[in-house]
Amino acid sequence: QVQLVESGGGLVQAGGSLRLSCAASLRTFSLYVMGWFRQAPGKEREFVASISGSGGATSYGDSVKGRFTVSRDNTKNTVYLQMNSLKPEDTAVYYCAAKRAIISLINPDYWGQGTQVTVSS
Repeated sequence: QVQLVESGGGLVQAGGSLRLSCAASLRTFSLYVMGWFRQAPGKEREFVASISGSGGATSYGDSVKGRFTVSRDNTKNTVYLQMNSLKPEDTAVYYCAAKRAIISLINPDYWGQGTQVTVSS
């Protein structure tokens, strides 16, 4: 059974930084596009970032461009989300996602359980 396990969430002040990690139990991790979505209370789930299997291609949601960086370590089956210059509106549950694909993370095959990120003003 595939598991995506997120860690690194927590409470941070506005302007601060956090790094999320997602460890994946995927035998062919490098064949999966990995990424992150988030969902704030009362809002729809929102795309945050994705990274191709090789790590050579990344994509970001407009609201996080220039502040967040997605990366992966295929030797550790782990994807990361470095979040800088955090704002209160970044408060949400962040979900790791995986899709067997070249570039796209639309309709992921697998989801993590989520990790809470809270940014105080």
